[in-house]
Amino acid sequence: MSDADMGGFTKANLDWNPPDVSSSSKSPNNTRGYARFHGNISIDLPANKPQIQRTGYAAWRTRDRPPTIFGKSLWDIDPYTYLAMRIKSDGRKYFVNLQTESIVPSDIHQHRVYARKPGEWETILIKWNDFVRTNHGTVMEPQTELMRQKVRTIGIGLIDRVPGKFDISIESIWATNNATMDSSMEDGGLEEGQLKSKHGANIRWNGGKPS
Repeated sequence: MSDADMGGFTKANLDWNPPDVSSSSKSPNNTRGYARFHGNISIDLPANKPQIQRTGYAAWRTRDRPPTIFGKSLWDIDPYTYLAMRIKSDGRKYFVNLQTESIVPSDIHQHRVYARKPGEWETILIKWNDFVRTNHGTVMEPQTELMRQKVRTIGIGLIDRVPGKFDISIESIWATNNATMDSSMEDGGLEEGQLKSKHGANIRWNGGKPS
């Protein structure tokens, strides 16, 4: 999904790259396959749609899981402390988006993706407790706890509104209690993000948490 759905000019693609099974490669970089989210961000406004005042975003999310005989099929991540992701990023300011069975269907819990090794594969960890409740890009108050037993979808979005190409690859996403990955936990330092408070002020991320 992107602003192109409303008439904007951002181009976004989500491709699947299958595993490299070439026997000629002693150390293949792609042994499991991965998804590649890439394209080009545009902030141009459609001339024939004056009601569109903001463009420059792209995102994807998993599909809703098919229901079972017991009802909706949801993820229960309550036994786990971290979200883990194996990614290769271009270093742009991506967000992880979580959708749950919340009272407000349009609520999303978000967290910045801090890539420490742009252009290289790395594993990042984010504490579930550090996700922030938002609605249409605005941080909501009061904050409510993430419904860990009822996670519907997970995805990645880019909302920095910086024109140009973007490219991030995702090999795997999982819940874990293991904090001894090849990358330390998120502590991205003090940095201004794209999320805003209800008063319009930019949210700053300090030590992986909003402040």
